[in-house]
Amino acid sequence: MIAVLVVVGGGLGAATRFLLDGWVRERRPGPFPLGTFLVNVSGSLLIGVLSGAVAFHALPTDVYAVAAVGFCGGYTTFSTAMVETVRLVQAGDVGRAVGTAVGSLLVTLGAAALGVGLMAAIA
Repeated sequence: MIAVLVVVGGGLGAATRFLLDGWVRERRPGPFPLGTFLVNVSGSLLIGVLSGAVAFHALPTDVYAVAAVGFCGGYTTFSTAMVETVRLVQAGDVGRAVGTAVGSLLVTLGAAALGVGLMAAIA
């Protein structure tokens, strides 16, 4: 049953990503993939919160599997971030491509760490 819920969560996460990314692109068009960036940062923060909740025994592992592996796995999209980075390189915007790749890595890791830290502070 958990596997089915993980799959459903993944579908919901992907649909949420699609809607949020489209909403951001409509309001902030431009070469920087802001929608993808916001999706990955918010998803990483949520994964950090969920991981912290499990680490401090505030969340059952089955719920974690559905929420983190399912929903967040479908919601976050690091493959799209890399495709968008390659497109920037192909367009000759190497500086923005490097900034996007490195910035995404650092900010998403920071967001995940912040999520765990928030749960540590609560626990």
